[in-house]
Amino acid sequence: MKAEYINPFIKASKDILTQMTHVEYKVGKPTLKSSPCNANNIVILIGITGDIKGQAMINLNKSVALNVVSNMMGGMEIAELNDISKSALSELGNMILGNSATLLFNAGIKIDITPPTLMIGDNLSISSDQMKVISVPLEANEEKIELNIFVKE
Repeated sequence: MKAEYINPFIKASKDILTQMTHVEYKVGKPTLKSSPCNANNIVILIGITGDIKGQAMINLNKSVALNVVSNMMGGMEIAELNDISKSALSELGNMILGNSATLLFNAGIKIDITPPTLMIGDNLSISSDQMKVISVPLEANEEKIELNIFVKE
């Protein structure tokens, strides 16, 4: 998997998370995983089509999700995953992938993205046609969000 495909997703994730939550996220060491990919309680899944194909999966647990949404809403306390908080999480995924698409386009790589799918549950597992998965942790204040990119040319 080429770095030129993955780096825009990492940059967009870090930039959008920092911009929307006002918290500085640090990028951890990317690792290679195989599909299926196990997930926490909450997954934002967005399809990728065009010059590269695959999926982006943003993986976080419920407490991190509530904190992210609270920060997105200016510090308003969010105690549960209601319709507004679910919508905010989906929009966060949409912004990250939209910015990734712009960065890729500027590098000569054209993609389109699908609307986000928000999945909530226990023991989630995402599989994508035996594709390799690049997993990138984004961490702030002892909280971790995992960006998983499944792509093929």
